[in-house]
Amino acid sequence: MPPSKSRLKPVTSPRQIRIGDSDAAPPKGLPKHKHLAEAAEEQVDRIRKLQQKLYADARFALLVVLQGRDASGKDGTVRKVFSGVNPMGCEVTSFKAPTEIEKEHDYLWRVHERVPPRRMIGIFNRSHYEDVIVPRVHKWIPKKALSARFEQINDFERMLSENSVVILKFFLHVSRDEQKKRLKERLEDKKKNWKFRAGDLDDRALWDDYTKAYRDAIANCSTKWARWHIVPADDEDARDFLVATKIADTLDALNLRYPPLDPELKGFKIK
Repeated sequence: MPPSKSRLKPVTSPRQIRIGDSDAAPPKGLPKHKHLAEAAEEQVDRIRKLQQKLYADARFALLVVLQGRDASGKDGTVRKVFSGVNPMGCEVTSFKAPTEIEKEHDYLWRVHERVPPRRMIGIFNRSHYEDVIVPRVHKWIPKKALSARFEQINDFERMLSENSVVILKFFLHVSRDEQKKRLKERLEDKKKNWKFRAGDLDDRALWDDYTKAYRDAIANCSTKWARWHIVPADDEDARDFLVATKIADTLDALNLRYPPLDPELKGFKIK
């Protein structure tokens, strides 16, 4: 098992929200870099085994929320951390700009629809937090409405947790220099051209505004039933190790079990 100092700590106080550029580097206490990818794979294998129990147990659902700036590694986290899970027990939802139909409903309508049922792992690649980040940065809604949304999100997540949905929220924190490097790769690498969009540069120009928006969202919505975890994401192997370890530890703490054989089937013989 990884030592405690190499585990993510949940945000329980605004003083813990450190999202400056230097905070995106891997924390001390992780396995040496040549062993880091191997350590991450061990955690991925823990998730694989525990997912089998989660599915069989059928008492809980796990909702993993991934937020972060452009090129922070959300897609890579999904691809690597969940590489060992059975696709039948996992659902991934990537929330884009709302459609016209979605705009006719409250902003949580499309989100609730994608909450995983019991025994499943649901992954949100971006989430309902886009609705308190983007509107704030672009000043589309007043501060009063923003504060109301924080309360609504907390109530929404509390309701989910009280109905057996275990919520893990990760903010993948990338530095400005590392984001620049990754965006350049998207422009220069033919295999990554499809990932680049002009809007990435518009958002990058509003770096400080997004930093304030993320900080406030984490501060207002890291509750005892749905804590935020800030993941230093400049190093991909460190990111994967930290996220996978937290997910595996959370599943392990549920004391999942395989259901016993139905008493009516005892003594049943297969001819």
